[in-house]
Amino acid sequence: MRVVIQRVIRSSVSIGGNLKSSIGKGMMVLVGFEEADDEKDLEWMHKKILNLRIFDDENGVMNRSVLDTEGEILLVSQFTLHALTAKGNRPAYIRAARPEQAIPLYEKLIGMLEIGLGKPIGTGEFGADMQVELVNDGPVTIIIDSKNKE
Repeated sequence: MRVVIQRVIRSSVSIGGNLKSSIGKGMMVLVGFEEADDEKDLEWMHKKILNLRIFDDENGVMNRSVLDTEGEILLVSQFTLHALTAKGNRPAYIRAARPEQAIPLYEKLIGMLEIGLGKPIGTGEFGADMQVELVNDGPVTIIIDSKNKE
């Protein structure tokens, strides 16, 4: 499982010109699942997202989590995070999980984040053509892969 986390002032996702979800201060999280992902990856990643200290404390040091700041999360699925680009110029997505595997993982991750955060999170729609807008705060952008835990 690979995520791209951006600290945002605000973020939203629209589908077909209609607003699906929006958040204020918090995290915009793009998530891509691969065939090798399982419950262990979900457990590790949701804790990492919730506890990642990328928000400033009173001294301007990134020392607070989304939990500490009572921030919001917008989670959007993005299979292109697993693009293979070594050969040629057209990305290959053979490592990306098929929808029948990825959708249940995505839905479970939503639930885990909502329970951990203690409130609903914003989401996109799996497989939809989405337009994502955000104002990156910092900018702060972090990439995490559950297969690279060390």
